[in-house]
Amino acid sequence: RRAWVYFFSASHRKEIRKKPLRTLRLCGDTIQQLLEKEHDMYTLEELKKDTDLINEVEWDMTPEEAVKQYLEWGNTDWGSGKYVIRSKSDYTTYFVVNCWRKPYLIYLIRRNSDEAVELAQFELPKRFEKDVCELKGVYALDDDVKAWLKEELGI
Repeated sequence: RRAWVYFFSASHRKEIRKKPLRTLRLCGDTIQQLLEKEHDMYTLEELKKDTDLINEVEWDMTPEEAVKQYLEWGNTDWGSGKYVIRSKSDYTTYFVVNCWRKPYLIYLIRRNSDEAVELAQFELPKRFEKDVCELKGVYALDDDVKAWLKEELGI
């Protein structure tokens, strides 16, 4: 089954060309590539094999601190001795727990000043649900989950 995108002439209200949706390009990628990218997140088992990515993780980064540090309005600690974000090539990689609905999920996020990309997704073990997801929201890893995850990743 194919999806088609129709382009119309605004002044003449007639079709001027038709292209398959999967071949339409946006920012250099076809729509098909963009859709596939959304689903190319690591599982926990796949993440265990990517030591370079594991070594990038900032274990003490929280979602609140990442937003503060990487959004323009919060990146103003010039005198504090903290590193100040200067470009889109500056990024952080950190874990969050999404407790909005079951199954509760752990995400590995890479954030820069332009976007946040979900790199990995896997379920929060049931034994942590009561303590971590008592209220709906997105949270940093608590100490118990962090210890479990480090052990799973061989750190």
